[in-house]
Amino acid sequence: MARYLISFNDGAMDHIPDEEMPDVSKASHAVVQEAVNAGVWVFGAGLERQRASVVATDGMVTDGPYPETKEAVGGFSVVDVASREEALAWAAKIAVACRCAQEVRQLMLDPEQDAMLRQAERRW
Repeated sequence: MARYLISFNDGAMDHIPDEEMPDVSKASHAVVQEAVNAGVWVFGAGLERQRASVVATDGMVTDGPYPETKEAVGGFSVVDVASREEALAWAAKIAVACRCAQEVRQLMLDPEQDAMLRQAERRW
């Protein structure tokens, strides 16, 4: 299994009239429930519209994103699936529900982090 980040840019849903947002919310939650039921849902959320804070390696905090950044993430989902094709299929469902294009990127494997999480789960 591999984890995939499915995301859309901030402003990608701005074309949706306010009165249609309850329908979009219902449709997107239906896709989330389907993914939960399929056992592939890891996590997802929309991001508040606000400037990001950038924390440097020396701890200095500045407002971001950097001026050269043209796009920021508006929302994301993480799914744990067997193939890229399956991730693309989930992204297609999310795109229909959210009425905007979705970017799909595979997350890097981190067996050490996975082991930490399994150990923490055993303590709970």
